[in-house]
Amino acid sequence: MNVFKRCSVMLLAWAALQGAAQAEAYVDVLDLPALPSALAASSALRDVTRAGARLVAVGPRGHILYSDDLGSHWQQAQVPVSADLNAVSFPTPELGWAVGNDGVILHSRDGGLRWEKQLDGRQLGAQALAYYQARAQTGGDQWAAWVGEGERLVAEGADKPLLDVWFSDPLHGYAVGVFNLVLHTVDGGQHWTPWLERSDNPQGLHLTGLASVDGALYISGEQGLLLKLSADGERFQRLHTPYAGSYFGVIGKPGTLLAYGLRGHVLRSSDGGARWLPVNTGLNTSITAASLDASGRFWLASQAGDLLVSSNDGARFSAVAQSERAPVSGVAFDSAADLVLVGERGIRTLALEQPQQP
Repeated sequence: MNVFKRCSVMLLAWAALQGAAQAEAYVDVLDLPALPSALAASSALRDVTRAGARLVAVGPRGHILYSDDLGSHWQQAQVPVSADLNAVSFPTPELGWAVGNDGVILHSRDGGLRWEKQLDGRQLGAQALAYYQARAQTGGDQWAAWVGEGERLVAEGADKPLLDVWFSDPLHGYAVGVFNLVLHTVDGGQHWTPWLERSDNPQGLHLTGLASVDGALYISGEQGLLLKLSADGERFQRLHTPYAGSYFGVIGKPGTLLAYGLRGHVLRSSDGGARWLPVNTGLNTSITAASLDASGRFWLASQAGDLLVSSNDGARFSAVAQSERAPVSGVAFDSAADLVLVGERGIRTLALEQPQQP
């Protein structure tokens, strides 16, 4: 064998050994605990919320951070996965849920310090298929299409991004995600029931957000999709709006409901979503987060770092001056009434002055 052939054989053998070593070393992100990082607070984060007086933020690579000093210092929680996390909800100061890519649902019993996995995308498809197959056995042909949806979820594997989660109390909650993925629990997440057939979304559009306003639950979605849970709590019914672009969320208080989304679009309703009027924000960038302060003012933030406030129930908004801007994906108020913003550049806290009436 000449030198060239010997070198080629050696290189092929080395490549095979490297490939085998990498395959042996691979660990699914659903089985790999989130790694500690000193830069976690300045890295990308997707959502932030209050857990009593504590702040909790979630983001890529399974990062969950918490702060007990109004956002001055952040510590990393113990998380059993490295999947990207997109949203977090705490119905009580102790009990919380977080959701993310790969169909992952996490639960904390201690205010966000430690988390356990309740569900992931590898289990979700099989559970949904079994649920719809059982319905088909007793309910007839009307369930055949949903059996097909269960089969699709199985075939897709773990890749099932969940984009938002909301709990009304320690037992009752919902999670939503791509392609009309709706999950419901009545036992604190011990079991999650697929609700794909209970939403007026025949196109299977992505569902981007959940929000409870004045006792009603809403789902926002792409291509002008807004859903509202029926009075009997059995179905998410479509609301008709004058905008056909994507909505990223809903926020409101008694008497006022706002839907916000692409290219600065905001719509306002004063009758629970029956009629809508556009609100001029002056923005062309997408509005990606919103919050209410203790005084009932509406705050909106954009993917470009714009910050808007309304003191007249969302009828008009004015821009808030900032010394620096960064993309925003989640906002919350700390107990000192300062605004905590998270996004691609991590966490920042904005000390607010009383805004002038817009």
